[in-house]
Amino acid sequence: QVQLVESGGGLVQAGGSLRLSCAASGNIFRINVMGWYRQAPGKQRELVAGIFRYGMTNYAASVKGRFTISRDNAKNTVYLQMNSLKPEDTAVYYCAADRGSFSGTGSDIDYWGQGTQVTVSS
Repeated sequence: QVQLVESGGGLVQAGGSLRLSCAASGNIFRINVMGWYRQAPGKQRELVAGIFRYGMTNYAASVKGRFTISRDNAKNTVYLQMNSLKPEDTAVYYCAADRGSFSGTGSDIDYWGQGTQVTVSS
């Protein structure tokens, strides 16, 4: 089993920044990709960003150029630096980890974090 604990959400004004953290523990040797999904009220869950075991990253088109995913292998932690935040970024952000790959909606993810609220005001 893998446990994911995330932090860093909060309330910011449009144009501001936040950094989300997700610390993994347990049988982390099985993990091939870690990253973040988000879900806003009334909307489908969507993939935000992922980072694979060998360093490849993927981003949703809506966040490219604004968000950066990175990792600290020694701490088994991934980070999502969120810059130039927009009101439409408001959502609950869920850290995720998978032994294979991520789907667009995260319907078959192996491990989930508890979620952290990100609210961006106008």
